[in-house]
Amino acid sequence: MLRMTVNTEEYIQIGEDIRIVFLGGSRNHTKVMLDVPKEINIVRSRALENHAQSEEDIEKIARYHAAPELEEKYRKKKVVVNDNIRRAAH
Repeated sequence: MLRMTVNTEEYIQIGEDIRIVFLGGSRNHTKVMLDVPKEINIVRSRALENHAQSEEDIEKIARYHAAPELEEKYRKKKVVVNDNIRRAAH
């Protein structure tokens, strides 16, 4: 799985005909626009869960959760200057 950070209105191109555009949002919600050929089915995980016939079907649905804390190697280093904490520039 690829994890990346994108800015508002940036997009990810998948192949020649799939584009995911990030429109912004808040900390817990992200708005995206999917530019995908109409031959490809797109289904939200919530819809899959709502239409599952059994507990086994629900367990088969892939789930992804945001990590509560980044690993140490991905955190910005903090620098103390005059009793104020600032983030070090990389």
